[in-house]
Amino acid sequence: MKALGWWLMLVGSLRLASVWFGFVDIWALRLAVFSKATMTEVHGRTFGVWTLLTCTLCFLCAFNLDNKPLYLATFLSFIYAFGHFLTEYLIYQTMAVANLTTVSIFAAQAILVLGLLLHSLVWCAYCGIPGYKYINSVDAYSVECASKEPSKAFMKLGCYFAFDALVFPADLGEGFATRFQLSNLDF
Repeated sequence: MKALGWWLMLVGSLRLASVWFGFVDIWALRLAVFSKATMTEVHGRTFGVWTLLTCTLCFLCAFNLDNKPLYLATFLSFIYAFGHFLTEYLIYQTMAVANLTTVSIFAAQAILVLGLLLHSLVWCAYCGIPGYKYINSVDAYSVECASKEPSKAFMKLGCYFAFDALVFPADLGEGFATRFQLSNLDF
C-alpha cells in the first residue's frame, strides 16, 4: 500500500502542473488537452480549480489510505475525470486522440489499481476484514474453546463493518458468541 501512496502523490504533482496551466498559461492547457476547442480565461480557471480539487484528493488519500470514504472519493474522481475527457473526445470533439491517450494512461491505471484495492478493502469487508478472522454465530465456537483467556478477534455485528472485540471462549458454547466486549471502536 505504500507504493500506492507514492503513486498518488506523483499523480497529484502532475495534476498541480495542470492547475498551473489553468491559472497562468491557458494556451499550454489548450495545446496539451483541449486542442480542438476555443478556451477562454474563465474556462482555464474553472479547469484549474476542478483539477486542484482532484489533486487535493490524491494527496489526502495518499496519506490516509485506510480512510474508506476518502479512498472511494479519490477513486470516483478518477472515474469522473476519465468520463469527462472521454465525452469531450467522443461527443463534443474538443480533444485530439493523442491528448486523450495521455490522460487515459493515468486514469486507466488509477481506476484499475484503486478499483481492485477498493474491492478488497470495502466490498470484502461485508464478509469480514481480509486477513482477520471473521466470526459469526456459526463459526464462533472455533475461535478458542480450550483457552480460559479472552481472545482478541474480529466480530461482525448486523450489517456493519467489523469491530475489534474481545471474545470470551467460555461463552462460546454450541457455536454462539453470547457475550463479548467491544474495544477500540474506530468510526
